[in-house]
Amino acid sequence: MNAITQSSAPPVPTRPAWQPIALGEHGVLKPGKLRWLRACAWAIPLFFLVAIPAGAITQFLGGFWPKTNEPMQFVAGLLGALASLGIYALAVHLVEKRRASEIALRPMLPQLSIGLLTGLVMFAAVMGIMGVFGFYDIHGVGPAPAWTPLRKAIQAGVVEELMMRAVLLRLLWRAFGPWAAFALSSAVFGFSHLGNPNATVFAALCIALEAGVMLGAFYALTGRIWVSIGTHMAWNFTQGYLFGTAVSGTALGPAIAQSTPNPAVAEWLTGGAFGPEASLPGLLVCLAVGLMVVWMAWRRGQFAKQ
Repeated sequence: MNAITQSSAPPVPTRPAWQPIALGEHGVLKPGKLRWLRACAWAIPLFFLVAIPAGAITQFLGGFWPKTNEPMQFVAGLLGALASLGIYALAVHLVEKRRASEIALRPMLPQLSIGLLTGLVMFAAVMGIMGVFGFYDIHGVGPAPAWTPLRKAIQAGVVEELMMRAVLLRLLWRAFGPWAAFALSSAVFGFSHLGNPNATVFAALCIALEAGVMLGAFYALTGRIWVSIGTHMAWNFTQGYLFGTAVSGTALGPAIAQSTPNPAVAEWLTGGAFGPEASLPGLLVCLAVGLMVVWMAWRRGQFAKQ
């Protein structure tokens, strides 16, 4: 084979691990008058199209088995979460006239794995700080089934990230730009937790700054929501199952450890009954990671006008 023949084959294109967020340029989001209003109006039905079927499918399928059958309840919850992804992809295809690249399957495994590791390490760091300073009493309680905590973590990670990042953050970004989108979607996410048991205004503010900024930053950096989903899932699972703390004011299920806040320490340092998410250590760890990722996304030009 001569040199000419060897060089005649075109190079194989490679896809980057990250891409700008696909805000939508066609269908209901095509350029023109009042695109900001069309984006806001479309966000409302899409938000509920993602949220409602997941719960309905999970409840319907779960009804075929007793609540005590945790493996089958896990399957029902997993199918509900997968249904949300499918409904989102179909709705975007029909109304926005595009492929939902933010949930593309090819980068799912590597990016989801990065998110899972990130969420585990971050929450372990929070509890490490709590333990060193005596804010929490942490001790193991032995083996426990993980089906229910895992089901709840997957559902929260998938459905909430679709609602808050793929729908709200993206469409508010389309309407008003990235900084307003971050502020508004973070505020909505924090406010939505005020109805949780033991919630306070400080807890809602922590959730908004922690999850709203950090998880939104991962989406902005990669253009996909898999790292955000993985981080959200692992954070909740590590919090509720590995350390046995309250997750946004509620119990996730059985746990292999039990961690209780020191009653002699102020609640703004421990999170109190709401859990470590409403604590200063949790806030600082998440903000540090979130702001670093925002900076990385900015350096890569991910906030450039689209």
